Amino acid sequence: MGAAAGAVWGRAEQQDFRSRVRGTLLGAALGDALGAPVDALGSEEIREAYGAEGLVDLAVGYGRRGAVTHLTQLSLFSVDGLIRAQVRRDTGAWHPPTDLHRAYLRWAATQRDWGPDERRKDDGWLAREEWLYARRDPTRSLIVGFGDDSMGTLDAPKNPGETGPEAAARSAPFGLLVGWEPQLVVQLAVECAAQTHGHPAAYLSAGAYAVIVHSLARGETLDAAVQRALALLAARPGHQPVSDSLQHALGAVRQGMPTPSRVEELAGDGTADGLLAASVYCALVGEDVRHGLCLAVNQAGPSAAAGSLTGGLLGALHGETALPPAWLAELEGRPTILELADDFAMEMTQGPALHGPAGSAPGWIARYPRA
Repeated sequence: MGAAAGAVWGRAEQQDFRSRVRGTLLGAALGDALGAPVDALGSEEIREAYGAEGLVDLAVGYGRRGAVTHLTQLSLFSVDGLIRAQVRRDTGAWHPPTDLHRAYLRWAATQRDWGPDERRKDDGWLAREEWLYARRDPTRSLIVGFGDDSMGTLDAPKNPGETGPEAAARSAPFGLLVGWEPQLVVQLAVECAAQTHGHPAAYLSAGAYAVIVHSLARGETLDAAVQRALALLAARPGHQPVSDSLQHALGAVRQGMPTPSRVEELAGDGTADGLLAASVYCALVGEDVRHGLCLAVNQAGPSAAAGSLTGGLLGALHGETALPPAWLAELEGRPTILELADDFAMEMTQGPALHGPAGSAPGWIARYPRA
C-alpha cells in the first residue's frame, strides 16, 4: 500500500484499501455504539448492570441498540471534509485544515437545527442525512470550538487547556490518506485538533492516532505503527506525556492477562493521551475485534471514546470482514457510513482520473460541492 496520489492502483490494492476504509469507519462507530450506554458508569456499576463479565453485546443507548454518539458524527464529517479537500486540490485555494473546519461547522449546524436546510446548497449530501441531527451529548469544548466561524490554529488554538479525547476520536480518517507522507498526516491531524482541543496532550494524541491508523492502512503491524508514531512525536514540543503513554501501553502488553483495571490504569483521568494508550493496548491484546472492543469499554473511563479509538485501530488493521456481523446489522447509520467510506476510497484511488481536465467531474463527486 502507500501509492502516491495519481499512481495506478491494482484491483487487489483497491479492494484491500476499501476494506480497510470501511473497517476503520465502521469499527470506530461500533466501538462508539458499544461504549455509549456505559459511558458514565464506573466498573462496578457496569458489572451490576450487565453481569460479572460486564458489557459483552450492544445495549440500549439513546433509545435504541447500536446508537452512536457525537464522536461518530464528527468522524463522518472529517471524511466529508477530506473528500472535498481532495476534490479542491487543483483550485489554487487548497488548504485542508480550512476544508475540515468548514465540515465541522456543518456538523455544528446539525446540533442547532431541527433538520437539513435545503437553502444551504453547499452543505452537501451528508448534511442532509436527518439521523445526524440527533444531539448526542457533544462536549463543551466542541460547542465552543465550533461556536463561531473563527478557526483555531496551533498558534492560536481553541480551548488551550482542553485535554479530552474528542479530537483524537475524529482523527482516524486522516490516517486513511495513504498517499500522504506520515509527517503530513500528523500535521493535518494536529492542526485540525487544535480547532477545539488546544492542549498539546490532546492535539498530539490526535496526530499520533492518525499516523498509527495510517501505518495500519498501509499494511504495517500495530507495534510498528506505534513505533513510527513515537519517532514522529519526538520532534514536537510537549510530546512527552503522549510518548510516555504509548510506551506504557506497549509495556503493559507484557504484564499478563488483560483486565479492566489495567485498561483503567492506562486511561488515567480520561485525557486524550490516556485513552490513546488504552486503545492501543486493547487493540494489541484483544483476541479478536469483539474482545478488544469489550475490553476497551468495560472500564470507568470514557467508554465511548475508548471504544471508538480501539475500533478504528482494529478496523484499519483487519478490515471490514473482521467486524462482528450481528453488531453491524444494528449499527445506527450503517448505510451512510458505507456510502461515505466507498466515496472516500474511490476518491483516494481513482480521484485524479475522475476529476477531468477542467476539475469538474460527473457522478458521485458532484455530491461534494467545491465551495
